[in-house]
Amino acid sequence: MSDKKKILIVDDSEMNRALLTDMLEDDYEILEAENGLEATQILHAHELDICIVLLDIVMPVMDGFETLAMMNKKGWIKSIPVIMISAETASTYMDRAYGLGAVDYISRPFDERTVRHRVDSNVILGEKQRELSSRLTEQIYEKEKDNRLMIEILSHIVEFRNGESGLHVLHVHAITEFLLKELRKKTDKYSINQKDISLICNASALHDVGKISIPSEVLNKPGRLTPEEFEQMKLHTVEGAKMLKDIPMRADEPLIKIAYQICRWHHERYDGRGYPDGLKGEEIPIAAQVVALADVYDALTSKRVYKPAFPPEKAVEMILNGECGAFNPLLLECLKDSADTLKHELTVISLGNAADKEIQSTVAHTLKTDGADVSNRTIRLLEHERMKSKILSDLSREIMFEYNCSPEIITLSEWGADYLGMPVTIVNPAEDAFGTEVFKPKDFARLLEKMKNTSAENPGVMEKYMLNIKGEKTWCKVIAKTMWSDTEPPEYEGAIGKIVDINDETEEMKSLELKANLDAATGLLNHAAAKERITKYLEGANVGKYAFVFFDLDDFKQANDVYGHKFGDEVLAHVAKTIKKNTRSSDISARMGGDEFIIFMCYRGTIEGQIKRIFNALTGYYKEFPIKVSMGVALGDGSLRDYETLFEMADKAAYHIKHNHKGKNSYCFYDDSLADINTGRNT
Repeated sequence: MSDKKKILIVDDSEMNRALLTDMLEDDYEILEAENGLEATQILHAHELDICIVLLDIVMPVMDGFETLAMMNKKGWIKSIPVIMISAETASTYMDRAYGLGAVDYISRPFDERTVRHRVDSNVILGEKQRELSSRLTEQIYEKEKDNRLMIEILSHIVEFRNGESGLHVLHVHAITEFLLKELRKKTDKYSINQKDISLICNASALHDVGKISIPSEVLNKPGRLTPEEFEQMKLHTVEGAKMLKDIPMRADEPLIKIAYQICRWHHERYDGRGYPDGLKGEEIPIAAQVVALADVYDALTSKRVYKPAFPPEKAVEMILNGECGAFNPLLLECLKDSADTLKHELTVISLGNAADKEIQSTVAHTLKTDGADVSNRTIRLLEHERMKSKILSDLSREIMFEYNCSPEIITLSEWGADYLGMPVTIVNPAEDAFGTEVFKPKDFARLLEKMKNTSAENPGVMEKYMLNIKGEKTWCKVIAKTMWSDTEPPEYEGAIGKIVDINDETEEMKSLELKANLDAATGLLNHAAAKERITKYLEGANVGKYAFVFFDLDDFKQANDVYGHKFGDEVLAHVAKTIKKNTRSSDISARMGGDEFIIFMCYRGTIEGQIKRIFNALTGYYKEFPIKVSMGVALGDGSLRDYETLFEMADKAAYHIKHNHKGKNSYCFYDDSLADINTGRNT
């Protein structure tokens, strides 16, 4: 494989491409395209490798300006510099090219020194741009990792002083998410959408932040609290709410508003017997109601300094029996319905996070360093980083994700989760709707296998899939960078990446490809497209028997001369319609040009009857104009795989019909007796 940088030269003139290749091939690997459509196909395949594009303006199929517009739409113009090459020197052309993102403009005829200098200079500038872009991407990935780390650190900070494992906040987050999803299924009373669920779940991490202000001897007392101590403990709700309210310049943020509600009122009870304000029923914000139930459930099922852990089944029974205070009846139904799922998911979270020594040590060090003030500063930093990460994700309109392979968990960005209608955290994604409905199961398995088969040296993955996004089939590109351990040898740990919606450009590309392959007058394939497909079949492994049919319309010139060219076009369209009606979808039909057509058919048994049927269908009248054809047929069985030879044989058979004593309007199968016929056609 060449180590040279790749240059794409796009020009419909082979001579121009050859001249530029001669000038640049010593230093660069040259890729060539005859038009903009070919160029976009090459860019799709070599997007990450092409360092510069030399682009002509006037070209068939897709001109230079259309190509620039497409590169803008796909975002290629941001990382791949484009130099326009053209004999057009008018300022309007130059202005339009620069306006569409071209970095330079070289006029023909080419001066070698000028071409080499400008290409080299723009390649260097493009590389620097890519380097900066790559660094920014890496920084974003690292920042996302840092933000997730900060969330876990916060959960440990609060629980560290409480003498607990640090999992309480993570558990409450998960329980809250399950309860809210069940509540959303049962009623529309609270108008909760996926965005609300994500917001409440994130805010739940701060529900006990006020415990930082509680003296350790009260917070970690193993026995029953005295009435005075209990009153001190109850103050964590008020103190936590005050901390959040006092965060400068953040009071109006939705997260802060929800977190305030949760902090202050997650110990309120539905019957009004909670604290600190004695709110009752729907006076309590739904976010606080849900977190209150989640908090109690996890407290019951977790070991504390003052009690052992209850089994999940016992915890649910105690809550439903009213032993832990009164809760919203709808939420109790949600808890009952999701009890089995909660038990499994909390076990997974515990196994995946309980042994995180790095976070534990970071928390311990932090708490020892700055004393009481560190908590507020950490909270402010967490919120600041969270907001920055959210803004970046929202602005990019890309689904950011992190995949952890052991345990198997996918974490989505908030915007991505909302866009997909999925939770932020997905456990066992291959068995979840993410891996079975959003992805096709085989596609998701393929993606996981692709990521697993990378290496620490080559961690990049880029794949295209048709995804199901909220019921809509959407083409998306998955770009990922796999993560590997620092051990020797490195072990695969997961991946960080993004899912990008490319549906519009994919559909546009298909439309352009279709237009490029079709004959405008008839809707059949053009000759070039048909030749490509027939050649591909002939070169394949499973070639059977086939027939190559060539025919033209006898005396078609009279249709144009007598009735006009518009009528002639109607005749051609009628012939094309007849061909489509009398051939199979697997057959290849095309208009060669003028009044000439070809049909390629695979068959079993004999083909004579089918040829006769097609011939009879074609002959007759269109309005008052008689349609007659001279048709030649060449047969093959796999021993002949050359398109040009097949075409020549069918052409000779048709020529024989048109010029021998039998006259026109008939068909003939090629045999060796026709080998010496000279049709006068240049094949």
